[in-house]
Formats: sequence, structure tokens, C-alpha cells
Amino acid sequence: MKSITINGSKRESVGKSASKALRNAGQIPCVLYGGDGPMHFSAPELAFSKLIYTSNAYTVVIAFDDKKTYSAVVQDIQFHPVTDKILHIDFYHLFDDKEIAMDIPVRLVGNSIGVKLGGNLQRNKRKLRIKALPTNLPDYIEIDIADLDIGDRVYVTELENESYTFLHPDNTVVCQVRTPRALIVEEVEEDEEDEETEGEESGESADDDKPKDGKSSDDGKKPDGDSKSDGDSKADGDTKPDGDSKPKKDSKK
Repeated sequence: MKSITINGSKRESVGKSASKALRNAGQIPCVLYGGDGPMHFSAPELAFSKLIYTSNAYTVVIAFDDKKTYSAVVQDIQFHPVTDKILHIDFYHLFDDKEIAMDIPVRLVGNSIGVKLGGNLQRNKRKLRIKALPTNLPDYIEIDIADLDIGDRVYVTELENESYTFLHPDNTVVCQVRTPRALIVEEVEEDEEDEETEGEESGESADDDKPKDGKSSDDGKKPDGDSKSDGDSKADGDTKPDGDSKPKKDSKK
């Protein structure tokens, strides 16, 4: 991994007032941890521009006036909540025989097949946290996405390397090519049209099974036992019991 040299000056006075005085003088108060004890020092604010305001990862070589140097990595940075100026930086001392955890940027190379077909490339992780010896820290993690089709994903398990270990769950998605929203809407509309067409066809087939007059074919039929001829029905209607019949009276007396 590439490194940046920071020329620092050790400081003995610590505290809010001393730190404020350093900032007013264009210096950033810093602390180096990981050794025999915390080491307080300061460095010019401009010296951190290439280290902080970049997407690349670097190790740091801290050089003091007594010509002693220390290899380190940035552990924490405090910014002003309004101006975003650097207020304080913590470093961690590197040792060749001790592993260190660090965030490494992800670099994508190649032109995805899925993107050429209209898919959308989504970067789920722009940096991956790894654990490795200082000599095995990479500048970046490269992923070839040329064969990535629509719906394909790259998991962190596919990037395993003997030089370092990923500090992420195995199901972590680094990047993927998603189906464009316009294509999803078109597929939904086509499905709805197919459903409407099937519904119309089923309705027409149900109408074909019914008689045109709206009645079933059996409604016009009556049981043979109930059917009577017209003559019989009239005879039944005109017949009266003999007891009910009365003799006709003579109209002339």
C-alpha cells in the first residue's frame, strides 16, 4: 500500500486550550496509539489534504524532528460540525507482525453485459473492511464486472484472498446489476393485459354454455303426469257435482 509522509512535532501541553491554540496557528493536534503509550504531536493542516480528502487508502509515515519515524494508519478523525474543518486525528502504530483492520476502496473494471442490455449497476459497497498484516494491505480491491448480467450479484465470498480476511458476513453484496424500473413496469402491464384477456375468454365461454333466451333447456318441459290435454282441462272446469245443479224455473206462470 502507498504511504504518505507527515512531518510532525511532539507536544507536551495537552488540553482544550492548547489544542485551540494549535488550530489557530494552522496546526492539527494528533495522537499516536499502539506503542508503549499515547504520543501527542501536531502537524500542519495542509499536510493532511491528500490523506483525508480522497477515496484512496494510504498508510502514514510520521516523521519527527529527532529523525524518528513511525508507520501508522488513520484510526479516527474529528471534524467541526459547521465548518467541516479537521479538529483532531488519531493514528494507530503499525507493526510488521501484527494484523490491522482497515477500509479498502473497491474498484470496478470492465463493461457489464447487463448494463449494455439496459440494466442498472448498483454499488452496494464502495469500501470493504479487511484484516491483514501491514505488508499485505492492498491499495484497492479490484472486481471485473464484464460478465455481470442483469440480476447477477457479486458477493464478498467471491473475492476471498490469501493475503487478507474480509470482516463482512458471507452474504454481503458488493455490487449488482438490477433490472431497470421501466422494464419492470412493462412486464407488470403485460401480465395485467394477459389476465384481462384470460378473464374475457373465460366469460365468453361461460356465456356460450347458456341458452340464448336465458333459460335452461329443461325449463320448457313438464312432467308427463302433470300434462293434460286441452279437452280434459275444459271438461274439468265445466263439471259440477249433481247436488249443486238446480232445476230451471218456469218463467211463465
